[in-house]
Amino acid sequence: MPETPDGQEKTEEATGKRLEEAREKGNVPKSMELNSLAIFTTGILFIILFQKYISEIIFNLAYKTFFYLNELDLRIDLIRTYTFTAFAIYFKILAPLFILLMIVGLAVNIAQFGFEFKLKPLAPKWTKFKIFSNLKGLLFSSRSVVELSKNIIKLAVITTFAVIVIWDYIKNSAELAKLTVMDILKYLMDGLFSLIWKLSIVYAAIAALDFYYQKWKYKRDLMMTKQEVKEEFKQTEGDPEVKGRIRSKQIQMARSRMMQEVPKANVVISNPTHFAVALRYDQTKDEAPVVVAKGVDEVALRIKKIAQENDVYIYEDVELARTLFRLCDIGDVIPENLYKAVAKILAYVFQLKEKKNKSII
Repeated sequence: MPETPDGQEKTEEATGKRLEEAREKGNVPKSMELNSLAIFTTGILFIILFQKYISEIIFNLAYKTFFYLNELDLRIDLIRTYTFTAFAIYFKILAPLFILLMIVGLAVNIAQFGFEFKLKPLAPKWTKFKIFSNLKGLLFSSRSVVELSKNIIKLAVITTFAVIVIWDYIKNSAELAKLTVMDILKYLMDGLFSLIWKLSIVYAAIAALDFYYQKWKYKRDLMMTKQEVKEEFKQTEGDPEVKGRIRSKQIQMARSRMMQEVPKANVVISNPTHFAVALRYDQTKDEAPVVVAKGVDEVALRIKKIAQENDVYIYEDVELARTLFRLCDIGDVIPENLYKAVAKILAYVFQLKEKKNKSII
């Protein structure tokens, strides 16, 4: 397992936030071997497919070169013309190839890690200008050792394979003395193309191994310790203890507001110990009775106590109290199927209140 400088083991997979931060910095899993393979094979295929076109252009360049050299009087204007012609010919060959290689290189990068355009990696960093410290890290870091080892192994494999392929042609080279110049040229070209496509296959295997290695190394480098995961959770979701205190405070405030509504209720429907639901019904603004407070156990006892202190009638109905508590939230109108049962209770409460008012008068 990878470790941090203070010895903590990185045992946890990188979180989404950690991966996103890495991408913002331009840190993505990328195999340069795949890029090299794609550019190499594209260049070779371009030369093979357009060899006739390239040969004609090079022939024209050679012809014009000897034509201008044949001039006895090499004037400045002739040299300028020749130079411009040479640049134009090279541009005809190289421009399409360079454009194609740029497109292929970009396509390979996108295929590896998707399209990413970030300005942050382009920002100047003063640490990059610390030549001696950077040189020390380049020469003595574990990463440089790994990359050097990879390059040595890659070079050894490719060289060995190239020698094996070329050896057959070397053994038969004595027969070249019997061939014409064109046959010799064809023999050499066949050997060259045989070497190229066989080396391409070997390099493709190397690039595939490097691609999977880079993916594995990327995930390994971004692994996190348990403490890092906890700290990130605190940053994104908030400290659980703080959130718990805030939640508790919110519940207290909501309960306090609820208790302030109890004196405005017309009736509190309860069972003897567990449930209490306070209902308000104002015929001038309420379409139906509204739940202004509810609670169980200690909260229910508190609701009933406030109701008693403010002369709000408490009506005991076990099933109705439980049903209202289960179906209604604070501020909800009671369900239609309970209209009849609640209407009887309110009518009874209003009659009691009216009698009480008459007796006072």
